[in-house]
Amino acid sequence: MPHRTRPMTAFLLFTSVNAVLCATITPVYDFVCFLPYWERRRERRRQQREGTTANSSA
Repeated sequence: MPHRTRPMTAFLLFTSVNAVLCATITPVYDFVCFLPYWERRRERRRQQREGTTANSSA
Protein backbone atom coordinates (compact mmCIF):
# COMPACT_ATOMS: atom_id res chain seq x y z
CA MET A 1 0.00 0.00 0.00
CA PRO A 2 1.47 3.39 -0.98
CA HIS A 3 2.24 6.02 1.62
CA ARG A 4 -0.72 8.27 2.39
CA THR A 5 -0.09 11.95 1.80
CA ARG A 6 -1.46 14.62 4.08
CA PRO A 7 -1.80 17.77 1.99
CA MET A 8 -3.20 19.95 4.77
CA THR A 9 -0.37 19.07 7.16
CA ALA A 10 2.20 19.67 4.42
CA PHE A 11 0.62 23.01 3.57
CA LEU A 12 0.54 24.14 7.20
CA LEU A 13 4.14 23.08 7.74
CA PHE A 14 5.26 24.87 4.57
CA THR A 15 3.37 28.02 5.55
CA SER A 16 4.69 28.05 9.11
CA VAL A 17 8.30 27.53 7.99
CA ASN A 18 7.95 30.43 5.54
CA ALA A 19 6.40 32.62 8.24
CA VAL A 20 9.31 31.93 10.58
CA LEU A 21 11.84 32.66 7.84
CA CYS A 22 10.10 35.92 6.91
CA ALA A 23 9.99 37.00 10.56
CA THR A 24 13.69 36.36 11.11
CA ILE A 25 15.13 37.74 7.87
CA THR A 26 15.25 41.40 8.99
CA PRO A 27 17.22 40.86 12.22
CA VAL A 28 19.61 38.48 10.47
CA TYR A 29 20.12 40.93 7.59
CA ASP A 30 20.75 43.79 10.01
CA PHE A 31 23.18 41.71 12.04
CA VAL A 32 25.21 40.65 9.00
CA CYS A 33 25.20 44.00 7.20
CA PHE A 34 25.91 46.25 10.17
CA LEU A 35 28.70 44.31 11.83
CA PRO A 36 31.58 46.56 12.99
CA TYR A 37 33.86 44.53 10.70
CA TRP A 38 32.24 46.00 7.60
CA GLU A 39 32.49 49.54 8.96
CA ARG A 40 36.21 49.10 9.71
CA ARG A 41 36.75 47.59 6.27
CA ARG A 42 34.88 50.48 4.61
CA GLU A 43 37.00 53.01 6.51
CA ARG A 44 40.24 51.18 5.68
CA ARG A 45 39.36 51.07 1.98
CA ARG A 46 38.43 54.77 2.00
CA GLN A 47 41.80 55.64 3.54
CA GLN A 48 43.63 53.50 0.98
CA ARG A 49 41.70 55.18 -1.83
CA GLU A 50 42.50 58.64 -0.49
CA GLY A 51 46.14 57.64 -0.11
CA THR A 52 46.44 56.47 -3.71
CA THR A 53 44.77 59.61 -5.07
CA ALA A 54 47.06 61.79 -2.93
CA ASN A 55 50.13 59.91 -4.17
CA SER A 56 49.09 60.07 -7.83
CA SER A 57 48.32 63.81 -7.74
CA ALA A 58 51.55 64.75 -5.93
